[in-house]
Amino acid sequence: MAIEIMWLGHASIMVRTENTVLYIDPWKIGTDMPSADIILLTHDHYDHYSRDDVDILKTPRTRVVSPMPADVTTDPIMPGQSLALGDVIIEAIPAYNIDKEFHPKKNNWVGYVINILGKRVYHTGDTDHIPEMKGLKVDVALMPVGGTYTMTADDACRALEDIQADHAIPIHFGDIVGTGKDALRLSEIAPCSVHILSPGESFKLA
Repeated sequence: MAIEIMWLGHASIMVRTENTVLYIDPWKIGTDMPSADIILLTHDHYDHYSRDDVDILKTPRTRVVSPMPADVTTDPIMPGQSLALGDVIIEAIPAYNIDKEFHPKKNNWVGYVINILGKRVYHTGDTDHIPEMKGLKVDVALMPVGGTYTMTADDACRALEDIQADHAIPIHFGDIVGTGKDALRLSEIAPCSVHILSPGESFKLA
């Protein structure tokens, strides 16, 4: 059974299986997207936590996981914690900047490893290349490449060596910061297969 990973633009992702629809940091999404079983929020910057987009996607049964005390949160989580939601296990991985001030470690913001159908999908959140990435061993890593607030493509390449991912999808470019050239740069140097998507395009993991 395939896992569909759709890039919605910027850092927004939909992960879908036959039984589960999961979103990470939905922002600027259309009203025609399927409703969410699970929504994961990495931090509360406006381009990652959009209340309007969450409201479009959620239903009374939607689980909203976040490290912030947002009023939409149903399942609070902190770095290093795990959470089982039905057949999906969510691991919260620290996400922070090392040499800039935009995402302080003390804020306890996160990325997520999603364990689904025997596969591991890692959305780093807004982060630099950090020690906590080492040895995560995931099937797909969703990697910011735009720089300024997060990793550059070269940083992402070094991070992928630690993460030991089989596949990578560049994100966090094309809106606010970063361009397609950053995604292309990652594809040229990464130690794994890189899939550059257009907004609304999917990669399927068998």
